[in-house]
Amino acid sequence: MGVLDNKCPACNAKINFNPVNQKWDCEYCGSSFTLEEMQQHNNASTVEANTVVNVEKMGEMDMYHCNNCGAEIIADDTTTATFCVYCGSTAILKNKIDAGRAPNYIIPFKNIKEDAIKAFTKVTKNKPLVPKCFKDIKNIEKVTGVYIPFWAYDLNATGEVSLTATDVTTWSDSVYRYTRTDTYSVRRHGYFDFKKVLADASSRFSDDLMDSIEPFNYDELEPYNHAYLSGFLAEKYDVLEEVGLERATDRTMMTCNDLIKSSVRHGSVTIVNNGMVIKPEHCHYIMLPVWMVNIKYKDKMYTFAMNGQTGKMIGDMPIGGKETAIWFFGIFIVAFIIFFFVFGS
Repeated sequence: MGVLDNKCPACNAKINFNPVNQKWDCEYCGSSFTLEEMQQHNNASTVEANTVVNVEKMGEMDMYHCNNCGAEIIADDTTTATFCVYCGSTAILKNKIDAGRAPNYIIPFKNIKEDAIKAFTKVTKNKPLVPKCFKDIKNIEKVTGVYIPFWAYDLNATGEVSLTATDVTTWSDSVYRYTRTDTYSVRRHGYFDFKKVLADASSRFSDDLMDSIEPFNYDELEPYNHAYLSGFLAEKYDVLEEVGLERATDRTMMTCNDLIKSSVRHGSVTIVNNGMVIKPEHCHYIMLPVWMVNIKYKDKMYTFAMNGQTGKMIGDMPIGGKETAIWFFGIFIVAFIIFFFVFGS
């Protein structure tokens, strides 16, 4: 399968996917096309081609390699990368790749870049202790739409769990205070069926960050098509399916434990013996939309991510030393003036 250039069927110019109308809009001739229309003009892969590429390998596409941090970003040949979305470096080299498994599904972007900029600006608003670089529009405008790779596992869990539950009752009379503790031995046997438990397939992001931008609405999953990459970047997976399964299994077990404990109607519940066995049934490789911006402060990179489907924004901001000093100095001056006028006379 060759490079899909995603050109406008009407004028052959570059065409990008528009998250607002979920179509491909040409900014040169004003034409707009659905996925079916793009496929008819051979500017998007067909269902048959997607089926073949998922069994074999991902088609030849452009890859941008960062000399600074080693990141590998995939794009169609209408997309350009002038800086690394992970470390901000401009040392980006472009070459072709023809390797790797193609995704099964994709959730297209629903939020546009302006939405991400507004969300990030809102986070920094009215926060005087945040360093100025986090409010610099030149940094904020570097927000980039990236499809992040995830493994999504269908899992089932079955087995028996032994628990200890306690209820504590207290009362008092005119002389003493009494406490009674009732202890129960509880058993639960259950079966759980989980669909598409996510595990981040990119080592570039912390798992906590990727977990935090969930959930995604799986009702909007689409069969993977290269055309959805138009105007966006895509991270190449570097976490193996087997490694991701370990994390998905851990997440599933924690959910099972929480559900089982919540079914025991007592004050305190502790799992004594967990006999649940989790078995994988199927693994899907999916691409999920994330708006991302990285800002460097004092030799540390701070990552902010927004769910490109729901708009949920996640990220931690540092407190600037200079800004803190100025803020406290201002408070001191105001307090001194008030003190002078109240007590000075």
